[in-house]
Amino acid sequence: MRFQDASPDARAIVYAGIQADPLVARAAALLADAGHAERVLARAVMNGESTDPDAWRMMFPTLFGPSAADASGDGTTSATHERAEQVLVASLAVAERGEQTRSQYRGAIVESLTETLVRRRHPAAPATAVRRERRILFDGVRAEIHPYDVTVELAGQAAAIDCKWGARGISADVLHQLDDARTHAADEDERLAALLVVFDAALSCEVRLERQTAPHDSTEIVSLDTLDRLAAPG
Repeated sequence: MRFQDASPDARAIVYAGIQADPLVARAAALLADAGHAERVLARAVMNGESTDPDAWRMMFPTLFGPSAADASGDGTTSATHERAEQVLVASLAVAERGEQTRSQYRGAIVESLTETLVRRRHPAAPATAVRRERRILFDGVRAEIHPYDVTVELAGQAAAIDCKWGARGISADVLHQLDDARTHAADEDERLAALLVVFDAALSCEVRLERQTAPHDSTEIVSLDTLDRLAAPG
């Protein structure tokens, strides 16, 4: 089993520009330290249904209401409220882009967030242990054209991770590719964890998976509810 950079095509070159936008890194950093409610806020706002910040503040009173703003009771703004405001600003910046561009930014943010959390799981590992846009090659097996969004390239802890904005991104192709990679690794006596990170509610993921016949029992589904598992020591 070996890892390889994906061949740059036109799509990858365009997407690389989005991945390099400071907005992606800023949003991912905020979400990495955010609580569940702030992540739900980000998902709702980035869907682009409204770009009115006051409307969102009214819809999330636990983040923006008087009790949240002054959680200590001493008149100072709470850290949670400040972070929620920053998440809202970054999410609105994504929402205000056109539909196609917005979709690409959302995907890039989920990938960057996943990479950030996975790196926290391996704090002592070299920077090259966690990579983006990498293919996994196996002896005697035709190489997949599609690269994995995030890979962990550590002996005994290797992982192939794909990322999706919503549960609708859970498809047979994605599930087959992840399970095939895990199986091919096992054939070479290598351990490869297969993960699918979905920035959507666990229930939405479960409903989507019920409709899939592709193998997924050995693929870990990480939903919006369980994102912090990516950073937890394995």
